Amino acid sequence: MNVASLPGTATLLEDLDKKVIVVLRDGRTLIGYLRSVDQFANLVLHRTIERIHVGKEYGDIPRGVFIVRGENVALLGEIDLEKEERIPLTQVGVEDILEAQRLEQEEKQAKEKVRLKRLKELGLQSTVADYTHDDAF
Repeated sequence: MNVASLPGTATLLEDLDKKVIVVLRDGRTLIGYLRSVDQFANLVLHRTIERIHVGKEYGDIPRGVFIVRGENVALLGEIDLEKEERIPLTQVGVEDILEAQRLEQEEKQAKEKVRLKRLKELGLQSTVADYTHDDAF
């Protein structure tokens, strides 16, 4: 039986032992080798890194073996190893990318605070839910 004709998570069996990228519901990006998958799409990644992007820079944090609960996976795909070498981003150190990420988050929070203040001044309420809470997804 062809694996591609199997329903659901069984199609992930063809990606075993391949390098994959996993985007989680909370926005984190993991890159590692898919070692195991079950019927609930729970994943075991080996030699995993957490990749953080800020602007045109990225940093990789080594995480080792990583177990991901299937319900937390937003996207999963195989990495093209030839194209991976040609990404148009600059790699920086872990401390540098974490600092850049912190500054980016502070800037976003400041902009949101100004926006909400302006809406309040106009007598409007923001109808957009606060998506910083995990249960929002």
